[in-house]
Amino acid sequence: MANSPFDLGNESGYRVWRDARLAAYPRRIDELVVPLADPRHLSADETDAIEACCARANMAIYSAPHLSAADKTVPHQLALQLGLVHLEGNYLADEDGLSSITPAGDEDGSVRGDFIPYTHKPINWHTDGYYNALDRRILGMTLHCVQDAESGGENALLDHEIAYIQLRDANPDYVAALMQPDAMTIPARMDEDNVARPEQSGPVFAVDPDEGFLTMRYTARTRSIVWKSDAVTQAAVRALADILAGSEYILTARLLPGMGLICNNVLHTRNGFSDSPGHRRLLYRGRYYDRLRFDLNTRPARAA
Repeated sequence: MANSPFDLGNESGYRVWRDARLAAYPRRIDELVVPLADPRHLSADETDAIEACCARANMAIYSAPHLSAADKTVPHQLALQLGLVHLEGNYLADEDGLSSITPAGDEDGSVRGDFIPYTHKPINWHTDGYYNALDRRILGMTLHCVQDAESGGENALLDHEIAYIQLRDANPDYVAALMQPDAMTIPARMDEDNVARPEQSGPVFAVDPDEGFLTMRYTARTRSIVWKSDAVTQAAVRALADILAGSEYILTARLLPGMGLICNNVLHTRNGFSDSPGHRRLLYRGRYYDRLRFDLNTRPARAA
């Protein structure tokens, strides 16, 4: 981490990076919305616009309401063009690896209704895949809206780098505590066949050893989570919760049909919602082991 702004000993480098990140960070979600003619075939200008948003906030909101929102090739092909290739196909996902996030009914015939994303309930602050093993980190994520809810269902969003900044500004010791390899432990999940997912410990904040970017694994849930018991870690957890309860940098998005979020697994929530027969909320979610890339050979040529 030499010369990295995430090195707690590099205060001058951190200050330069911090000031630039906060100055560039958007204050309205509209600043991150990029209209796309066809997300399956990005133009050079569209790619540049998405890259600019992600440079500011690690996320972008795309909008293509003129296309069929139910067409799964839209989020699939968009992701591929931006380096999201290795899709995590968890056991609740569809056959193509995307997850259809919609409330499970009695007719569903699966265990989806046992998990909060497949209900009408709110979801607190988290990054996706926080319970994964460290060699299966979720670095990129997409949420593609097929149908919004009758009411509710908005997402609050916060770049994890901004959360890092606010926590480090409060007390650098808090960041050090949450970078410990045993800062946060997710207990094993059991099912009728015993262990469905083993216990997983790891840091909240980590720096990729090869490319130097910051990652975050976090959940605000209070059940099925064990925080390291030392005083500074406990104080850090409380301070981070306070930041997420009232950060001035939190953005709120209501995704409409044909809109979607593409991001480097930023912090996010979901409000509770209610449906009607004409408005049954459905989003396609993609979780990727990749981070967004904008230097690919498949980048479209710019018109002369």
